[in-house]
Amino acid sequence: MSFDGLFTRAMSLELKELLLGGRINKVQQPFTNEIILSVRANGKNQKLLLSAHPSYARVQITEESYENPKEPPMFCMLLRKHLEGYFIEDIYQIENERIIVFEIRGRNEIGDTSYKKLMIEIMGRHSNIILVDRDKNTILDSIKHISYAVNSHRAILPGYEYKAPPKQEKLDAYTATEEDVLRAIDFNSGKLDKQLVQQFAGFSPLIAKEIFYHAGLANRDTLPKAFLAVMDPIKKGSYAPSIMDTPDKEYFYFLPIEHVKGDVKPFPTLSKMLDRYYFGKAERDRVKQQSNDLERFIVNERDKNSKKIKKLERSLMEAENAEEYQLLGELLTANLYAVKKGMLEVEVFNYYEEEGVMIKIPLNPRLSPSENAQKYFTKYQKAKNSIDIIKEQIQLAEQEYEYFETLYQQILAASPKDIQEIREELVEEGYLRERQKKQTKKQQNVKPVLDYYLSDDQTEIIVGKNNKQNDYLTNRVAARDEIWLHTKDIPGSHVVIRSKEPSEETILQAAKLAAYFSKARQSSSVPVDYTLVRHVKKPSGAKPGFVIYDNQQTVYVTPDEETVIRLKEK
Repeated sequence: MSFDGLFTRAMSLELKELLLGGRINKVQQPFTNEIILSVRANGKNQKLLLSAHPSYARVQITEESYENPKEPPMFCMLLRKHLEGYFIEDIYQIENERIIVFEIRGRNEIGDTSYKKLMIEIMGRHSNIILVDRDKNTILDSIKHISYAVNSHRAILPGYEYKAPPKQEKLDAYTATEEDVLRAIDFNSGKLDKQLVQQFAGFSPLIAKEIFYHAGLANRDTLPKAFLAVMDPIKKGSYAPSIMDTPDKEYFYFLPIEHVKGDVKPFPTLSKMLDRYYFGKAERDRVKQQSNDLERFIVNERDKNSKKIKKLERSLMEAENAEEYQLLGELLTANLYAVKKGMLEVEVFNYYEEEGVMIKIPLNPRLSPSENAQKYFTKYQKAKNSIDIIKEQIQLAEQEYEYFETLYQQILAASPKDIQEIREELVEEGYLRERQKKQTKKQQNVKPVLDYYLSDDQTEIIVGKNNKQNDYLTNRVAARDEIWLHTKDIPGSHVVIRSKEPSEETILQAAKLAAYFSKARQSSSVPVDYTLVRHVKKPSGAKPGFVIYDNQQTVYVTPDEETVIRLKEK
């Protein structure tokens, strides 16, 4: 894992420099495992993110915006009671473990000085955020409760004594010498990089493989030297936060990792790097948890309509062969004298063909010759009458398929707030039942929340990420002379440039946003249409988000996440 003990030390130093002496003004808990502390320090407001997410646990300063639940969770309420108005006196790492401690001082409700410790343990699915009374060393509460039945070493419950995770009795990489490395490693056992992880505190496979890479042909001479060479800038605090982007995966660390072959993206701080690395990742995980049932329903409806279209197309092909039934009926009528009841087929002369070929006509032996002829005429009439109906059903099924395919693409790019709006839309359209029977008037009148961006020349660009937002943006927010964009013949977002005459650069950047928030996100040279909002119309009775437009021009762009992040950050 990239957020290892060495990284934890680097992050604790960065936070100490930025937040020491800061006042905690606000505590929020936007999600189950994450806390946001608003801290005023060094004349600046900072948002400190504490995450105990099982996959994305971390501590960092963040510039991302988070929506809070209408009712704060109990842990959030407790933190507000014990932390709001308090000051951060110290920030440090416990030895080389993935634990960061915030020493906090303030006055309690009766005016006495009170000291707290906020412990953030970054340990994968065992990650936790724990508030401790410093003087008594008792746990006030934690974001996750752990009993002795789950962990025999310690319980994380209110009122219990706080115990740190058991020590692993590893060597300190910051003070290790070449002799220490030689004594710690068994060169005859192989798997030297794994031995480094097992022997040195704070080491992850990522940094161990980097040392092994620098050693080249790893042996008793090269490995200790490589160890010290890699640790030297770490000990000096010469950090260079970087994301290594490979075709298969992204890696982050507080130093460039040379054994990971890919594009290296440098960042000024660890926190800015983590904001970039986790952009969308944790949110997508939360969305997946919230929308599993919704995604399954949408995919089933989409696939059901796909199968229906294929079945209707087969029926249409059969119906379009109606003239054959008419031909058989007419030939049978002209040759009734040659047919007797009980025959399985009759061979007659096809006088409609210039070559004058013979044709076999299948018969129902239980019907008379004239009844057999009438049966073919009936099938002809039925098939002929069904063509228009089948075509209409195909058109409706195609519209349903496109609708659910659009919803599916919207779920892939959705935030938690977007999921709720998609669910509401399906209820309003009659596809799902309302979960809550009672709904307040205030809830019913909530306006969709749109996403805002700024182009490089400071022109505002607005993006709708689901059908409710798209309708609201195009029909209510956008002015008639502003520019509207959408991917050409591809499901995607409505995008509006808040300008009558935007620059070419702004149009291209807005087009990249339209392409990014569409089915063509992973494609290159994506066609994006743009026109004035006045040329965009919603047909009467059309499904949410559906519009028609004209007088458009088309640009071709390749969407990229860097542009989305850069324009959003502004």
